[in-house]
Order: sequence, then C-alpha cells, then structure tokens
Amino acid sequence: MTALASPDVAAAQARDEMPVRQEPDPVLEIRGLQTHFSTPSGTVRAVDGVDFTLRAGARLGIVGESGSGKSITALSIMRLIDPPGRIVGGEVLFRGRDLVKLPEREMQRLRGKGLCLVFQDPMSALNPVYRVGRQVEEMILAHNDISRREASARTIDLFRRVSIPDPERRVDAFPHNMSGGMLQRVTIAMALANEPDLLILDEPTTALDVTIQAQILDLVRQLVDTTVILITHDVGVVEEMSDEVIVMYGGRVMEHGPVDQIVREPRHPYTVGLVNSIPSGAMRGKRLNAIPGSVPSPLAMPKGCPFSTRCPVVVDRCSQMPPLAVRDDGRKVACWRV
Repeated sequence: MTALASPDVAAAQARDEMPVRQEPDPVLEIRGLQTHFSTPSGTVRAVDGVDFTLRAGARLGIVGESGSGKSITALSIMRLIDPPGRIVGGEVLFRGRDLVKLPEREMQRLRGKGLCLVFQDPMSALNPVYRVGRQVEEMILAHNDISRREASARTIDLFRRVSIPDPERRVDAFPHNMSGGMLQRVTIAMALANEPDLLILDEPTTALDVTIQAQILDLVRQLVDTTVILITHDVGVVEEMSDEVIVMYGGRVMEHGPVDQIVREPRHPYTVGLVNSIPSGAMRGKRLNAIPGSVPSPLAMPKGCPFSTRCPVVVDRCSQMPPLAVRDDGRKVACWRV
C-alpha cells in the first residue's frame, strides 16, 4: 500500500513540477558603449559608457536635452558612425551577436531587416529624386527573394497600414509632394517593410504639429509585436509611449527604470529638472520651471558628473563620476546624493 504524502509535501512537489516561466532572451544588450569623435580641438566623448538591456516587445524611451548623446547612441547601435567618429569601446549585442565586430557586409544584411532606424528628418532620409513607393520597394527587394510586382503590392499594403490615404496613388509621389507627417509615415512604412526585431525612432515627432504628432505616436503604439527604442527630448512623450526610460546627459546614463516610477518620483537632480519643466494646466500664468544654465560644450565637460555645473545639490564628491548603481527601489541612478 502506497503512503500518501502530507499536504505540505504534496504542495512542494506540485510547485516543483510547475513549469518555470522563462524571461524572453534579450533582443539588445549594450555593455559599456563608448563612441568618441576626434577633432582638432580634442576628443568629444559623445557616448561615454552606456549600458542597458532590452527584451522582446519592450518599449524603451531615451530622453535628454540636445547634445546628451541620444542620437549618437542610436547611430552606434546601427553602426552608422562616420569618421572622425568611431566606437572605441563596449559591446552592442543584438540577438547575442556583437554588432561592433561584425563585418560590414553582415551589418548591411541586418540593417533594414533585423533592426531599423527611423531618422529624425524624413525629408533628408528619403532620396528626393525617387518616388517614395520605389524607395520602399527597394528596401523590400534588398532583403527578400520576390518579384518587383510583389514588392509593389507589399508597399501599397504598408502605406495602407500606416494610414497613408489613397496608397495606390501616393506610392508614385516624390518626397516634395508630401507633407512632413506623410513623409514620416513613409519612413515608418519603410522601417516596417521587413518586420524588424528592433525599431529605433529618433525624434519621430520633431517639427510636426500636435495633431500629426498624436497620429504618429498612435501609429507607433499599434506596433505591439515590435521592440521599440523611442528617442526624444519630450518627457511627456516618453511617459505616454514607453515602459521604461533612460535619462541621458553628457553622453552618460543618469537614471534608468520604469517610466511611471521615474516620472512620478524622479531621483537624479537632472531628471527632477526635466520632469519639473513639463508645462501643466496648474502652471497657467506662471513662469515655467527651467534647468539653469545650458549643456556644456562637449569639449569642456566637467570632471566627474557632467551635470555638476548645473546641479542645485552639487557637493565636492561630484568631481568624481558616480557609478550607475541599483537603488533600494530597483531603479539605477548615477548620483552621490541619492
């Protein structure tokens, strides 16, 4: 006769037999990324030791003022840094492969297929002498063994997907025939043409009116199966569109964590300044809060914390760069005072 296990033992056995939920493998891992530019006046450390991990389906916002290193981080991931700039250190692991070390031919196969970048200015991202539909078709043909007729049909479908009206006619338009909002839709359609694992959007709503901005952001929100990095200077956009956020300044990560946590209770003095500068209805008729001073010249960054020359709570120890350390609430902050 078989003995029955006690309730506690049975429960423990049941837990042991339950399948362990596995976290999805990282799509992207950035480890100690450094991108520098050599100039006659000295070395510009545009990206100076950036680290983060991005899992499948995540929405990461990267926010900061102009000159903080956001766009150079994106270009470094895509390995589109031209001389006098170069990646001088770190790893960019995409699906486990270090893009920094890949031959250029393999990078060309990945760009537009595995990972795509939507540039800040759609007019400069498109060739002005080719019809927009033809440019999207070429992206499809470069990565797929299909006929031009099939590529043309897929282009029309992509235009329809990104809400370009009358797509059968619009594919024959030249860039100068389309508005900024329509051109941004074309560049997003081009980026989605080959269903990339990672989509990087560099200031996708810059220079667009608020109505078109809302439409573009709504389009991005619908990309539920795509891992997205959204680069912007607008904290409000990050709060609306992202799961987690990285705050950059002077080529470094100042704070990193869940977007709700960081926007509602910022801990780094720079993040506090960014969040407090967001206009709201309660501030009607009042002076906007602004971070004093301006971003230092990249050739004259202060020693230690790059924000120390503008920080309201600076201390002597800030002459040394604080590590990006995990705090008690799980977020990462690079500040001696936090």
